[in-house]
Amino acid sequence: MFKASTESEAMEEIYVNMEPDGQTASNHTGKRRKPGPESEEQQESPSELKKKTESDDDDDDVKTGFESDSDSSGDETRADDPGSSQSEKKVPDWRQSIKLLKESGDTNGKPVGGKVMQKCALCTYETKKKQEKKFFHLAVADETDCIKVMVYGEELFNEVEKGRLYLFINVEVDVVYGEMVMKVTNQSRISKTNGIKVPKTLELQSPLFPIEKIQSFKEKTAASVKGTVIEIKCQKLGTKANAHEFQLEDETGSIWIKLWCKEQLRGMSVGDVVRVTNLRTNLYNKTVSLNSTDFTRIHKMKVAAVQSVTMQIVGIIEAGKEQSELDVLINDKSRSFFIHSSLLAKVFGVSLDDDFKDRLVKKIPFSAKGEIKQNKIQTLKAARATKT
Repeated sequence: MFKASTESEAMEEIYVNMEPDGQTASNHTGKRRKPGPESEEQQESPSELKKKTESDDDDDDVKTGFESDSDSSGDETRADDPGSSQSEKKVPDWRQSIKLLKESGDTNGKPVGGKVMQKCALCTYETKKKQEKKFFHLAVADETDCIKVMVYGEELFNEVEKGRLYLFINVEVDVVYGEMVMKVTNQSRISKTNGIKVPKTLELQSPLFPIEKIQSFKEKTAASVKGTVIEIKCQKLGTKANAHEFQLEDETGSIWIKLWCKEQLRGMSVGDVVRVTNLRTNLYNKTVSLNSTDFTRIHKMKVAAVQSVTMQIVGIIEAGKEQSELDVLINDKSRSFFIHSSLLAKVFGVSLDDDFKDRLVKKIPFSAKGEIKQNKIQTLKAARATKT
C-alpha cells in the first residue's frame, strides 16, 4: 500500500501551468466540488454528454478498444459494451464501478479498482504560493468503463506500473474541462489487488461530438470526433517540423486537428474515415481547432476507396520531373492532390521540361475527370466541353 504526497498545500489550488492537461483540484473526497470557475457548472455533465452523444450518433458502429495509434481494424464492434447490465454485475458490491462513478460523480465511500491501461510522464503545476509541484496522469479501467486519473506528487510515479491492478481508496472526483476525472490526493491511498477482469474493448474516451457542436465549445474542452480526412499537412516553425495536422470533415462541418507526435499519423491518408479520441479544443482568432493530448488515439474505421470524380485544377503547388502537387476543386471544395508528372503533362498537352510549371500554369483553370484514392490522382483526362 502506498499513499500520495503528504503536502496538503499542493491540493489547495492549482494554477494552470502546463500543456495540455491543466487542472484545478476539488475539496470533497469522493464527490464533485461545488460549482465555481472552470467547474462542472460551466460544462455539461458526463451523463448529459453521453445522452447527447448517443442521440447524435445512434448508428455509430465504433468499438471502444484501447488500440495503438492508427489501428486499421475495419470491423469495429460494440462487444462487451461497458454500459450493459451484464458488465455491471461483474463488479462486487464493496467496490464502486467506474461506470457508476462517472455517472454519479461519487464513490459512495467505496474503493475503486482497475487496471492501469496507460501512464503518462510527470508534469508540473504551480501552487498558490508559487511553488512547483509534480503530478501525472493514468488511464484506469475496470469491468465497466475507463476513467482518467490524476495523481498528485511524484512519490508514486515509480510505484504505479502500467498493466497492474490497483485499488484506489479515498479518492476525489471532479469534472474537469467537461470530463470526469478521479484524483489521488494526500488523503488517498493505492494498494495492489487482483481479480479484476478488464474487457479488451475498453479504452479512455472523451465524449464524442459532431464537429459543428465542438466549434461552439470553450477552450480546452475535452472531446472526441469522427469523420473523413480531407487534408494532411506538416506545420513548420523555422527549419524543423514541429507539428503535424490534418483536417477532418463530417456531415456538420470540418475542423483542423493538430498532433504533437507525428507517429500518430502513421498509416493515415486523405479519404480515410477515422475516430479520434481524447482531444482538447483550442481557440485562436475566434477559430476553434483540436489539439492532441497524451491520451489521444486515432482509430481507422474505413480505408479510402478509389473514387471517380469531376474536378477543376485551379493551382500548381509543385511541378517536378517525377511528381507534381495540384490544388483541385471537387464539389466546390479545395483539396491538394499528387499526380505523376508524366500523366499530367500528357493530359495538359505540354512538354515535361524546365518550363514545365509555367506551361501548366498557363493552362489552368482546367476541367477534368479522373480517379482519386486518398490524396493521389490515379487517372486523369480532360472533361469534354458541354454542347450548347
